[in-house]
Amino acid sequence: MLLHYIVWNVRPEIFILPETFPLIGGFSVRWYGLLFALGFVLGYLILQKMFKKEGVPIKVLDDLATYMLIFTIVGARLGHCLFYEPDYYLAHPFEILKIWEGGLASHGAAVGILIGLYFFSRHYHRSYFWVLDHVVLVTALAGFLIRMGNLMNSEIYGDVTTLPWGFIFVRDGLTVAHHPTQIYEALSYLLLFVFLYRYYWKHDGKPVEGRIFAYFLIVLWTVRFLIEFIKLPQVDFESLMILNMGQWLSIPLIIGGLVILYISGKKTIKPATK
Repeated sequence: MLLHYIVWNVRPEIFILPETFPLIGGFSVRWYGLLFALGFVLGYLILQKMFKKEGVPIKVLDDLATYMLIFTIVGARLGHCLFYEPDYYLAHPFEILKIWEGGLASHGAAVGILIGLYFFSRHYHRSYFWVLDHVVLVTALAGFLIRMGNLMNSEIYGDVTTLPWGFIFVRDGLTVAHHPTQIYEALSYLLLFVFLYRYYWKHDGKPVEGRIFAYFLIVLWTVRFLIEFIKLPQVDFESLMILNMGQWLSIPLIIGGLVILYISGKKTIKPATK
């Protein structure tokens, strides 16, 4: 007999220290945090291999990792607070600092990364597109891991479905199956990473600057735009919108990717050099 749905009742915590534990009693390690951190670790290792191929000093990579970590977290947090719940957080600004309570937006992370990498490229006198090409390649892999973290948290799922792979997210109080949009996005991002990684090595580590970044913007945000049609609103006001906030924020990123792809196709962006 085929399953008509999947009952998902996974705890988001890997373990929780007893309340009697000295100093940090009640502290928990969550799957989301572990997968988020794993994205940075794997990204670092992949970039290390790419930088070695191109003869770039490891110190540059270490500084890049620092920029990425800071601007990703700050951008993702501010993106959630200002894009999705501005009234609450502007009235309670200190609540923005409580990042451990959840609330990170991928669009905000994208903006934060773009800003951080601009300052990084200026500091190291590197082409902005060179930096972006390297970072977005591993960002696609990180996106896969983060969406799997959302699955472990039983959050950011889709509408009700009768498809056999629908998930009943028990820990969120559901009794009917919904689209596991976390998995849809995760698999899309993983395939995007594989494509970009193979594209980089196919061109011997010297693809036309901006081309990888363009493919990333077009594919990732188009996938995000389409999946949003079956995703439940993250905040109440989105239910009154024809396109939700995530879709409106995706459109300029898709257009930007198309523009950069056109420019790189005209070969006005020179190939990367060591």
